[in-house]
Amino acid sequence: MAGLIHPEDLETVRERSRIDDVVSSFVMLKPAGGGALVGLCPFHDEKTPSFRVTPSKGFYYCFGCGEGGDVIKFVQQINNMGFTEAVEFLADRVGLQLRYTDGDGGPRHEPGLRMRVLEANQAAAEFFAAQLTSPDALTGRVFLDGRGFTREHAEHFGIGFAPRGGRELLNHLTAKKFSRDDLVKAGLVRESGWDFFQGRLVWPIRDAGRSTLGFGARRLFDDDRMPAKYLNTPETLVYKKSHVLYGLDLARTHIGKKNQAVVVEGYTDVMACHIAGVDTAVASCGTAFGSDHSRMISRLMTSDALSGEVVFTFDGDAAGQAAALKVFSSDATFAAQTYVAIEPSGLDPCDLRIQEGDAAVRELVARRVPLYRYVMKNTLEKYDLDRADGRLAAVRAAAPLVASVRDRSLVSEYLRELAGMAGMDTDTVRAEVQRANNRKVAAPEPERHLRQEAPAEPAASGQVAMMDLPDPADRRLATERGVLKVMMQHPTLFPEDWGGVTTEDFQHPSYRQVFEVMTSTDRRAGGFAQAVVDGMDDPVGQQLVVALSVEPLLAEPTGAYAREYAARLRLARVVRDINDLKSRLQRTNPIDEQASYNRMFAQLLELETRRRALEQHAVGS
Repeated sequence: MAGLIHPEDLETVRERSRIDDVVSSFVMLKPAGGGALVGLCPFHDEKTPSFRVTPSKGFYYCFGCGEGGDVIKFVQQINNMGFTEAVEFLADRVGLQLRYTDGDGGPRHEPGLRMRVLEANQAAAEFFAAQLTSPDALTGRVFLDGRGFTREHAEHFGIGFAPRGGRELLNHLTAKKFSRDDLVKAGLVRESGWDFFQGRLVWPIRDAGRSTLGFGARRLFDDDRMPAKYLNTPETLVYKKSHVLYGLDLARTHIGKKNQAVVVEGYTDVMACHIAGVDTAVASCGTAFGSDHSRMISRLMTSDALSGEVVFTFDGDAAGQAAALKVFSSDATFAAQTYVAIEPSGLDPCDLRIQEGDAAVRELVARRVPLYRYVMKNTLEKYDLDRADGRLAAVRAAAPLVASVRDRSLVSEYLRELAGMAGMDTDTVRAEVQRANNRKVAAPEPERHLRQEAPAEPAASGQVAMMDLPDPADRRLATERGVLKVMMQHPTLFPEDWGGVTTEDFQHPSYRQVFEVMTSTDRRAGGFAQAVVDGMDDPVGQQLVVALSVEPLLAEPTGAYAREYAARLRLARVVRDINDLKSRLQRTNPIDEQASYNRMFAQLLELETRRRALEQHAVGS
């Protein structure tokens, strides 16, 4: 089995994959001067371009939402891929056969196969869509009409029809020079030569970048040899059911803008929601909603993760309650807050739209309640609350739910709510929640296995905090940001000791950490900015490094300019030290504490001497 991608191949992929070429496949870019390009950000909704691509440095950065990185990070974000998948995607694009270490060294798949599979899927999607207007697809059109969907709706969602003959798709695609072997690997054709989908209504399943990864198909005819009501593309190089969400291509921008995602259960439910105005709806494909899906959604939420919402729609029956419990068991994987929307009549969004109209679908989502509250209510209902021992048992069963709430400011309110529902005093409930919280903290961490992957996702509240992203407009930190920008973009202009700058010269801890990584990175070996990005363990820190690497400088840098900027930073620290020392001197009695006073006064004289010298360096004297 292949192991990690060879480091040399990673660099080759970065070198051959021009970031402007890759980004321009998704974003219309225009020259912005200085060799940079700008366009509308694909990761959040905006009307004025704030998305900047700097080909000379191989970075992109959005000054609106703060997203940024290299070409690999861009592919990860736009396609919701893992790090390895993104590298393999780019390697296929440039025709590079990757080598793998710590394994047999063989490629995971032949070069170019991923692109050929995606091209075959796109051609298949176009073929299916064209077939929807054929006479044989009448049953499919009747099905859509019965669920309130028009021809325009079908075209918007790319719905198609797979002919009943069984070889039409194979013949069509082979005529377009696709090999039968590639079609089998794409999951479009079976080994036997029959089309995988036959006589079914077909929905294309696309990634956030609108590449067709696979299909979902609904049974229409009684003589269909496949008993399953819904049939999905088998696992392929590009289609992995735990990594895809139907409707993500249409919902992506709206999820980022509204900081909300609505998770429904089927293709027609997604359609009904979008048509009704709930344009953040998505659905898992042939599998339960899992942790990988939650990470996909979290990456699309551009605002504060803890203020985001993931709303699940479940039936109100026992099956719906079981599904809610299953989702809640993995609630810790969500950065956003989780909610549940239950229709009392038991109708799913599609049927609800048919019977009561678009407004009812919007109202369903508007009536959402916290998932923990729904699960807590169902937990308490299992106990006899008329008995003292039943109430205590109920509270002990529900206490872990309150203990798991990430927003600690809400815990007190939830404690009172649980106490009221169970009919017990708040102090008793608080004690049980505290015991549950202690058990959670004492639980051992699961074993973590090393793997080659992109930087970790942002940690949820209660875990290790990430770096703070400094405000670029903070005038108090302007010198710190300015000198780091020059250091990142022109590191060789500085003397070997970085002009005497040390970590203590930086007030903001994030700027200090960036400088620490810079000082341990070889600035003369080439690829300095990328090396500093790779040296940052924190994803926010990586984002900061990218921003510093692409933000415009105030002037054309020279060696003298770099030395003067370094002196200004050191001067700012000396001025702070002088002010601190003067404050201490004012609070010190020169008679009762003569020795201490004299020592501080001598230090003040020394600092004033350093200040005068740095002032001269800072202005180029």
